[in-house]
Amino acid sequence: MPEKLHSLQPDKWIKLYADYLFEYANSRISNYEASRDIVQDTFLSALNSRDGFKGNASEKTWLTAILKRKIIDHYRKINSKKIKSEVLLDFDEKGHWILDQAPGKWEHTTDAEIENTELKKIIDLCISLLPENHALVFRMRSIQHMLSEDICKELDISSSNYWVIIHRARLQLRKCLEENWFNN
Repeated sequence: MPEKLHSLQPDKWIKLYADYLFEYANSRISNYEASRDIVQDTFLSALNSRDGFKGNASEKTWLTAILKRKIIDHYRKINSKKIKSEVLLDFDEKGHWILDQAPGKWEHTTDAEIENTELKKIIDLCISLLPENHALVFRMRSIQHMLSEDICKELDISSSNYWVIIHRARLQLRKCLEENWFNN
């Protein structure tokens, strides 16, 4: 049997990895309580499965892999609670508006003196109002510039589910921006 390259030290996990794991979870969930709970579940799951640790990866890598699965489970749970409904998608397979489905241009032009920081605050507010999984997918696509295939793989969602989520997120963001930015 090959010798383990790494060993586990559960008594040091909180000190060494809690902050990192929390920041990782919170960057994907944007919910303090849920992120905290998921990190606790990660530690508990790791303790319960420590006999399966082969030592090929570092503790941090192993714990992060468990955390990723917990985040996916979190979104699966959210999605399973929602009623499934058909949605008419207004985007093509590349994520662009279908020409005859695209909304009209905004009539309002912004004043040159408006600071970008003010718009960023409104955008952040609008993103925070999205359902958690919509916000996560939107951030991954639009802010982190991840490919749709990579998002589907990381979140373990189907391509059609991805397009429904991104469609809804864009429509909700547009409405929020119209109400909070362009109509002010």
